[in-house]
Amino acid sequence: MSKIQRKGARRIADISIDCLASLNRGEIETANLMEWLAVDQRFLLEHILQQNGRIHYLKPILVLLDQLQKPTVNSINETIGRALLDLITQYRDNTFLIILSDHAADLVRCWATYTVGDDKQLEIEKLLLSMRPFAADRHFGVREISWMAIRNRIALNLERSIAGLSLWTMEKDENLRRFASEATRPRGVWCKHIDSLKQEPSLALSILEPLKSDPSKYVQDSVGNWLNDASKSQPGFVRALCNRWEQESDTKETRYIIRKALRTILK
Repeated sequence: MSKIQRKGARRIADISIDCLASLNRGEIETANLMEWLAVDQRFLLEHILQQNGRIHYLKPILVLLDQLQKPTVNSINETIGRALLDLITQYRDNTFLIILSDHAADLVRCWATYTVGDDKQLEIEKLLLSMRPFAADRHFGVREISWMAIRNRIALNLERSIAGLSLWTMEKDENLRRFASEATRPRGVWCKHIDSLKQEPSLALSILEPLKSDPSKYVQDSVGNWLNDASKSQPGFVRALCNRWEQESDTKETRYIIRKALRTILK
């Protein structure tokens, strides 16, 4: 299904009743962060399960949601996705995972990223392969959740993950290239830090080097932020790398990345 081109409301209160109803039924994608925050995921879950003849999945998931001490969009998203993995495994219902992964609603696809990402049976190489469709998703929310869903697995299998993600830096799709950088950020956003990369950022040079003059601003921002993360614990490494890149790659793209990378050091 093609993305619906429309502008989202600037405030949750400004979302029309009809639009919110469509979002809560999973009929359309959210257009911006305000709509993403406004969706009633409990209602959406019940509607999707009822629609697909799996309403018996609802109660055990609601029990887990009720146990959340600080329910947020992300924690609800993760809880639903991980609970769905247990149910899909219990009922041998991989068909439903396919339905979720290709659903019109971006939040439903977000659940699927956690369902896939929490599968301990998948080796890291197969997990990265399974995550590619979500990393390349047309929707910003799914792309963000996709790296968050497997961040811990990447950290636990860092060497193998970096080896696999280094190949993604050569992809034509800017979303895949950006994923390779964003998923391995030493500090990241809304996620646990990767201590080994904070202390030894050179471990990820096979990801960073191919992206030092990437044509996509989406990728440039991620690489600049990656190095800014590293500068907070290893400023000498970041200075030296930026100095070398400045000599090797005299492009506006590299200069932009360097400015972002050094913004904390130069304050």
